[in-house]
Amino acid sequence: MSSSPAIDDSLRDKIIADPETILDDRAVMRALIAANEKAMGENIVDLRGIAMERLEERLDRLEDTHRSVIAAAYENLAGMNQIHRAILRLLEPSDFEIFLRDLGGEVADILQVDKVTLVLETAEGDDDPVVKRLHSVLTVAEPGFIDDYLLQGRRGTSRRVTLRQIQHGSDRIFGSAADWIGSEACMKLDFGPDRLPGLLVFGAEDPHQFSPQQGSDLLSFFAGVFERSMHHWLL
Repeated sequence: MSSSPAIDDSLRDKIIADPETILDDRAVMRALIAANEKAMGENIVDLRGIAMERLEERLDRLEDTHRSVIAAAYENLAGMNQIHRAILRLLEPSDFEIFLRDLGGEVADILQVDKVTLVLETAEGDDDPVVKRLHSVLTVAEPGFIDDYLLQGRRGTSRRVTLRQIQHGSDRIFGSAADWIGSEACMKLDFGPDRLPGLLVFGAEDPHQFSPQQGSDLLSFFAGVFERSMHHWLL
């Protein structure tokens, strides 16, 4: 009694010529293992099949971790490029008013933030005409305001960079945009031992754009460059 082959000859020849195709196809391998277990019967435990299932689970976890690492690296690289572009734009103006207007305009656009405000502490009030002309990006405050704003009633020392979500933005810092600001990045500025501090604030409508869980190295670097630029204008 003769029997015909279980599979087509051409398919059989392809498998024999390139068996890695079957081994690399996880769905096909699963089907073969399931068929093998069925043929062995319910009372037989296939340790190799169990081991393969565990290896597949580990592989899935490794692939997920791999994708997460790549996504984080790409996000970090994109953020670095943004900061570098913003710094280059920050260094272009040769006039202080243009420098500040660009901060709230093109620099804010590059960094994809909705509002930028520079806060300068002073004991002289806000009668300076430059402050009035640049009120959309520049505001002055009494000594001690910055630490009070950053700490919000808590004890301790304010950090260099503070990232947080907010329910309602400060009218004093964000002006008319205060109602829709959902998160902020606050960078404390040190202008030297004989000068009062400053504060650079990025505001975003998205409540998830800035949060305490995020890294702050790039923003700290940006703040350092901004401080040095301000030293030039404050001389």
